[in-house]
Amino acid sequence: MQTQVKYLIVGQGIVGTWMSYQLDQAGIAYRIVNDESMPSASRVASGVMNPVTGRRIVQTWMIETLLPYAVNAYAAIQAKLNIPIIQKAPVILLHPSEQMKESFQYRMTHENIYLIHQDPTQWTPYFNAPFGAGGIDECYWLDINKMTRTWKTYLVSSEYYINAHFDMKDVELHENKVQWKNIVAEKIIFCDGIASMQNSYFNELPFAPNKGEALIVKIPGLPNQNIYKNTISVIPWKDDLFWVGSNYEWTFEDMAPTAAFKEKMIQSLDHFLKLPYEIVDHIVGIRPTNTQRRPFVGIHPTQNQLAICNGMGTKGCSLAPYFTAQLLAHLEYGAPIEAEASIARFA
Repeated sequence: MQTQVKYLIVGQGIVGTWMSYQLDQAGIAYRIVNDESMPSASRVASGVMNPVTGRRIVQTWMIETLLPYAVNAYAAIQAKLNIPIIQKAPVILLHPSEQMKESFQYRMTHENIYLIHQDPTQWTPYFNAPFGAGGIDECYWLDINKMTRTWKTYLVSSEYYINAHFDMKDVELHENKVQWKNIVAEKIIFCDGIASMQNSYFNELPFAPNKGEALIVKIPGLPNQNIYKNTISVIPWKDDLFWVGSNYEWTFEDMAPTAAFKEKMIQSLDHFLKLPYEIVDHIVGIRPTNTQRRPFVGIHPTQNQLAICNGMGTKGCSLAPYFTAQLLAHLEYGAPIEAEASIARFA
């Protein structure tokens, strides 16, 4: 028997989770297909929303709009699922050099509203901080793994979830509908990360995937209400475990963890962390980044049965709630998509 829905979503990482949540809240019929054997960047994401980025300590793109929207959205899905997902976690910047300290002090006086002063002495029991400390306010840590797992449980119980490999060879495109196996929909929405690179309808988008690695480290005694940054990031994970990383490999041969990355993290931890620690895991993910560092959102220019919400890169936590809602408004009501995110720029 065929199942009739309005939308079929491909992928249940952070973007697919938010896309299905938006449809669910709107009362629109959907199904979501997810290949659980495929690697997902969301499974190894740090879960941080940080309004300031890079060595230049500048505010991120559209953050004045994205951050308050995302905070409200995560609070809403947290309430629906009745699990803790979002917590405020200011970034403690333990300056790695005099140059970085001076850069921070410069930005403090040039309208960066998120930067705050920090007394470095309160962190000296835990870290070596010879160049002092600063801070970034309005940062948040999100338990992305718990959110996606719990949402999947809801999807399964509602019979909206399909664990299967998706292949465009199984898709039949018709004038006003599309069929995949026994699912008939008005549109397919691709939220499947780097898998879209193999999709013949979207593979000309300028994807530039990068490999990211992180260590999961047990650090007893380190306060877990903050995010700590030096040359690396130390981010609360759960209990007394911390996510430590990350790197950005643009050229890589496989998904395997590398000994070089692990050694580099150990050297960095030994250099600035005073507390004993234990490495409990080494995780890897491939991020769906792109050359323009802007999302891919919109309907295919010649096949209006196909849409995409992808290319979030390292900012998926803050970008996904906003742009999945924007895509839905575009699909349902013809509302405009942010010009810098719309795939119309590549038409």
